Amino acid sequence: MKIAIVKYNAGNIESVKNALNRLGIEPTVSDNAEILTTVDKVIFPGVGEASTAMNYLRERGLDKVIKTLKQPVLGICLGMQLLCEYSFENDTNCLNILPYKVCKFTSDNLKVPQIGWNNIKNLQGKLFNGISEDSYVYFVHGFYVENGKETIANCNYGIEYSAAVEHKNFYAVQFHPEKSGEVGAKILENFLRI
Repeated sequence: MKIAIVKYNAGNIESVKNALNRLGIEPTVSDNAEILTTVDKVIFPGVGEASTAMNYLRERGLDKVIKTLKQPVLGICLGMQLLCEYSFENDTNCLNILPYKVCKFTSDNLKVPQIGWNNIKNLQGKLFNGISEDSYVYFVHGFYVENGKETIANCNYGIEYSAAVEHKNFYAVQFHPEKSGEVGAKILENFLRI
């Protein structure tokens, strides 16, 4: 099975690569359209700021490439947010694959960004096969994707939001499966089986 990780300037590529290595997969890290369109699965990770990341994707034509992918694609953290229509982080138009807005946490009594373990609930779909309701996964984010009909898992941090979504061949998680121990490894494994 050929897996590609989208190479762009938003960072958790090495930890995603290491998590896949632990599952016996040696992914290709690439920003080459031909590679991204011909592999079996694509992982679109990300840690960083939305407008900078979108500028980088546009400069290299990756915004157009990602929209045309037909194989299963997994967005992680910022990767999930960039799949959405719009982010309030620096007034950013995103890839518009998911019909959602990315909003900023606003809370007087919670630390923003959310950093650490939180539980996910209302789990649906193949991504969560064998995952228990209320499992804990690792989050690092100051913005969140609103709930909608494509939401397949929720999390609550002052507000309930989409912890995961599924839309056609696009899957996305707000948390970091590569840093979420056995639960995260199982979610990555489930994605590889889709």
